[in-house]
Parts: sequence; C-alpha cells; structure tokens
Amino acid sequence: MVDAQARGEARQRMMRGALIAYRRIEHGFDPVFGAALNPWRHLGSLGFLFFWIIAVTGLYLYAVLDTSVDGVYRSVNWLSREQWYLGGVLRSLHRYAADAFLLVTLLHLLREFLLGRYTGFRYFSWLTGVPLLWFIYISGVVGIWLRWDQLAQFSAATTAEWLDWLPVFATPLIRNYLSANAVSDRLFSLFVFVHIGVPLLLIFGLWFHIQRISRAEVFPPPALAAGSLLSLLALSLALPIANQAAADLSLVPGPLALDWFYLFWQPLMYATSAGAVWALATGATLLLFVLPVLPHAAAAPVAEVHPDSCNGCRRCFEDCPYAAIVMVPHPSEIQGRELAQVIPDLCASCGICAGSCPSSTPFRSAAELVTGIDMPQMPIGGLRRALEQGLARLTGRNGIVVFGCDQGANVTSLAGKDLASFTLICTGMLPPSLVEYALRGGAAGVLVTGCRAGGCDFRLGNRWTEERLAGMREPHLRARPPGKALRIAWADRGEEAELAVVLDDMRQALAAERLHPIADPIADPIVASTGMTAHG
Repeated sequence: MVDAQARGEARQRMMRGALIAYRRIEHGFDPVFGAALNPWRHLGSLGFLFFWIIAVTGLYLYAVLDTSVDGVYRSVNWLSREQWYLGGVLRSLHRYAADAFLLVTLLHLLREFLLGRYTGFRYFSWLTGVPLLWFIYISGVVGIWLRWDQLAQFSAATTAEWLDWLPVFATPLIRNYLSANAVSDRLFSLFVFVHIGVPLLLIFGLWFHIQRISRAEVFPPPALAAGSLLSLLALSLALPIANQAAADLSLVPGPLALDWFYLFWQPLMYATSAGAVWALATGATLLLFVLPVLPHAAAAPVAEVHPDSCNGCRRCFEDCPYAAIVMVPHPSEIQGRELAQVIPDLCASCGICAGSCPSSTPFRSAAELVTGIDMPQMPIGGLRRALEQGLARLTGRNGIVVFGCDQGANVTSLAGKDLASFTLICTGMLPPSLVEYALRGGAAGVLVTGCRAGGCDFRLGNRWTEERLAGMREPHLRARPPGKALRIAWADRGEEAELAVVLDDMRQALAAERLHPIADPIADPIVASTGMTAHG
C-alpha cells in the first residue's frame, strides 16, 4: 500500500515537472506572437486549417492525376517540372500541409495529456480523437504511394509485409509487389479511393470530436491563419517537393530520402520485427483509450439549479463551454417559461454559468443570496460574505480587491495589508456586479486575473470575463468604474511575481489619481515582457 502511494506521488511529481517544462515552452512563444496568437494555444484549430488546405489543394491534384500504372509517376512528375508555378506549388503545399496537420495533431494530443484533459467531462473528446490519428496516418501513407517513386515502392511493400504478419489474409499482400505484372491500374484506383475516402471519414470524426464543445474553435485567429498559410507557401517555393527515382519492381530501391513524419515506423520494423511494431502501435492505441478510465481525483460537484431563482433567461445555456446545460419547461408550468438543467456528465464544474446568471448579483437584499444556478462548493452567496469580510479588513485609502482563479496565478500569495484576495474556480465565474459591489464597499480598485489570454483552462472563462466587464456581454457592469479603479491582468500559475508588478503599478496609479484627480482618464493596454497582458 505504501509502495503504491509512493509510486502515485512520484508519478504526480513527474507530471507536474513535465507540465512546468511545457508551460515554459508555451510561454516562450508569447513575446513573439502575443498571448492571444500563440500557436501552442490554437493547435486544434490549426489542425482544421491545415486539413482544409490539404482538401482544397487535393481537388486540383486529383483532377490532373493519371491513375494508370504507366501514367501516375509521369503525371505527378509533370506537376513539379512542367507546371511548377501552379501544380508544383500546390503539390508542395499539399504535402507540407499534411506534415503540419500531423505535427499539430500530435502536439495537441500531448498538450491535452499534460494538462490532464482526458478524463471526467472531457473523456468524450479524448476518446473520439484517438481514431483520428489512425485516419491521418492511413491517408498520409497512401498519399505517398500515389507518387509511385522508389520511396512509394518501398513503403507499399513494407506495409504489405507488416499487414501480412496478421493471420487474416488468404493470399500474402506482398505478392502484389513482386513483379511489374502484379501491379495494375486497379491497384492505383484502390489507392485513390482510400486516399479520398479516409479523409471523408476524418471529416465526420472531427465533427463528432467537437460535438460536446460549445463554440469550438475550428479556425484559428485570422492573423495566425494567414501567417501559417504564408509560411507553408514560402516553404513550398523555397523547397519544392520532388519525386525520387521511378518505382521499378525489378530492382530493390536504393538509398532513399525517407519521410520521417509518416514512415518512421517502417525502418523500425526492419530493425525489430513486424510483430514488435504491431505491439507498439496496438499498445499505444489501447493506452490512449484507457487513460480516461484510470483512477483519478474525485470529480468536483457539478452546477446546481435553483428553480425558484431561475427565470429561464438562457444566459448560462449560451455561455457554457461544454454544452452541459439544456433548457426544459419550468416546473411552475407557466407557459413559455423555461428552466436550466445541468447534464452532470458534461459539466466541467467551472462556475462560468454562475457568473452569467443575472440573479448572481450581490446587491440583492436577501440575507441568504440564492442564485438561479450556482456551484455547491463555492456559492455566490458565500463569495459575497467573504468579500464583505475582506473589505472590512482592508487598511489604507487605496485598498485593492483581487479576483483570481484556481488555474491561474495564485492570488493568495500576493502580499499587502491593502489587499483582499479571492480565488474562484474560474475567472468566468465572476459576476460583473461583484466588481461594482467591491468598489461601493470601500475598495479603491479591483484587479481581475486568471489564465493567460487564450489559455483558459475552461476555454471561455477569460473571454467572457473581458466581454462582460467591457459591457459587450450580459451580464455587464452597469457603469464604467472611475479612472484606474479596474484592471485586468492575465497570468498563469507561476507568474505571481509578474502579477505583483502589475499590482504595484496599480497601487501607484490609484495613489496618483487620488492626489491629482482626472475627470475621465483612459488607461492604455499594458503588455508585459513576459507576454502577460494587462488592461486598464
């Protein structure tokens, strides 16, 4: 029992270390791209972009491809040599987009794993994503065969040997590549069918993969999309894809420039055995499938609806990141009135719905604040009581209330008798009226923080918070806070020092404003060198 506990703790330490290392890599790209355009935070949507580039370029390539044995190599070679200005560029773009698609998919898988996003309410997206890896590999490998050069010959024969290891084929597949007479036009028609048919399955799989995600990001920000496309075009022009020597089944292929993105496993098969590669592929696939059912920490309580306080406004339904809320007829049986209902298996326990509820206002006179929808482990009524107690403890004329989240920078570590810090499940749980309540209750300023821009652990928390505080989304602030009284600064866990710098700057701004009041000052956005963003 002790050994099992020790192994579990060691595994947790290893995972935390890997996550910290990953975060450092991710944050390293913020100064270059900005936190909101960091490609590490848009891997899934970049995958969609590269897939559509593959599809669009593939339409033209299919139109000019000769699928006969004698013509396939010639037609592909013609694209690169004779029509390099269009077909050659599109062929290279098609190929580089395929490599990029595979790369961002694997990185997306790794990122979700390191962030622990494969269990609980996320199990569906994880499990439906695993088969997509096989679809991507199958389509990519068969696409290489359609070149029918020596690399394609080597890959097709190696794959046949690998499949022949399974005792399911009456006739060995490798016989199709023993002589030139064994290869027919029908074989290339089959290749084309698979190369087109599998991506069609992939489209359906991608659609299924995002079914339980509200407002799924299926296209990256325009600037990032344009930059990615231009980068692939530049690569296509600088390093165009070219065929190797034509396939010749009477010869053993000579030295080859191997495609390490899709064919890395084929040299491994000859270095080990076909059975070893099957064991590796099957084991890796099964491991990905069983990850969600392995023992994990107990799930947090899900959102709870209070029918007497729910008016059926549908705001929680609109704002839920994981489609965990549906609207049903209200038990009061008033015609047309609806009631929010939480689907427990889909609920992320993020509290974003509580922040969207119009009844989550602390200005209600009820002694016990009961909202339409709330989190049992952190009700808005309890947050109001804690805020009132924190305001009573503030000292000095420039007291600041800090609202943070469990996933972002640890706000409870910030020092100062002029601070009252509160950590929420997610910053998106913050009702905007709570900011106004803090300012009316004696705070000189309010600092709102959470995960870096684009990196919200619950996808939409910081986005909804920004829009609500800017008056662009309901519920919103009834009045703009005066001067420098409100600031937003996104910071990840481990960036407490950087957040403290923003806090000190806010203290100085509030002190200066008290000494020299300005009618309606407007603060410019501040972008810290770490990539952490702060808005006045």
